[in-house]
Amino acid sequence: MSVLTLTPLIVDALGEFLRPSTLAGIAVEGLSLAALYVMITAGLTLIFGLMGVLNFAHGALTMIGAYLGGLVTVLLVGTGTGDPGRFFAFLVAVVVTFGALAALGGAMEVSLIRPIYDRPPLYQILLTFGVTLTLEEAVRIVLLFYGLQPISDWQEALGTKPAVLGESLSAGGVTVDGLALFEILFGIVTVVGIWAFLTQTRYGLYVRAGSEDGEMLAALGVNVRQVFTVVFALGTGIAGVAGVLLAWDANWAASVPLAAETLLPAFVVVIVGGLGTFRGTVVAALLVGMTDATMTWWFQNYVEFTGLPEITVFLVLVIMLIVRPQGLYGVSEVGGH
Repeated sequence: MSVLTLTPLIVDALGEFLRPSTLAGIAVEGLSLAALYVMITAGLTLIFGLMGVLNFAHGALTMIGAYLGGLVTVLLVGTGTGDPGRFFAFLVAVVVTFGALAALGGAMEVSLIRPIYDRPPLYQILLTFGVTLTLEEAVRIVLLFYGLQPISDWQEALGTKPAVLGESLSAGGVTVDGLALFEILFGIVTVVGIWAFLTQTRYGLYVRAGSEDGEMLAALGVNVRQVFTVVFALGTGIAGVAGVLLAWDANWAASVPLAAETLLPAFVVVIVGGLGTFRGTVVAALLVGMTDATMTWWFQNYVEFTGLPEITVFLVLVIMLIVRPQGLYGVSEVGGH
């Protein structure tokens, strides 16, 4: 096609893109993605910033959170349960999943991660990658043994999805999925909660001090190992809550491949923001989320290749590694272990 032929199409596309309703819809979608990325990567950032551990099992823990959250909801809700009851079941699933994944993460840190703190990073990478494979196969075995259908099918069959999460809300010509608003809300709560934990509590002071000089913190009488366990548990618990939201999201849903699908963009966000910096994680999540939402709109409407938005996300990573290898707010060295 010639330039003269393409010009009207490009002008029409830009006009559609610049419409206030289109920009608002993209902004909401980008914020919802950013909120999910923050929840998934917050644990990675805290764990690496304090402990120097690259946890490749983080995606698998998110996947388990998706299945556990969906399972709890399905068990609590029947076909005759009203919408308030379904919404209450969803909140219960969030609380149960956070507690269960936090306990699993704490046990994982004590039994597997703690013995290799003094080993080279390769040991941590191989161990956590092996944990990922083990957890994925364990979930597959359970699903096959009990003949279970995907959680999304159970929810659809039993009508367990609360209307507030499934209905589309319209205002000013902008149609927004109710789940996207909940994702944004949970993301804001996560950011504010972690900020308050790190800056307004004594335990947060221990975490920040431990990320700078763990030996000095231990010399002052603080149980550094216990701090490590709490941080690991907190990070995995938040990732589990993100999994509960992903179980309801039509673009993700609960599945074994969800482990890899969440781990890859999580590492992109962590690296772009800078390893070990929570502020960088929040800013990078916004950048990656908005880029993903914008490119998804363009490619879904004007290019028939749905894999391109994911490519552009990794393009952001490549550009960042070339321009600023340490990330937006990264430092030359983080984590003392």
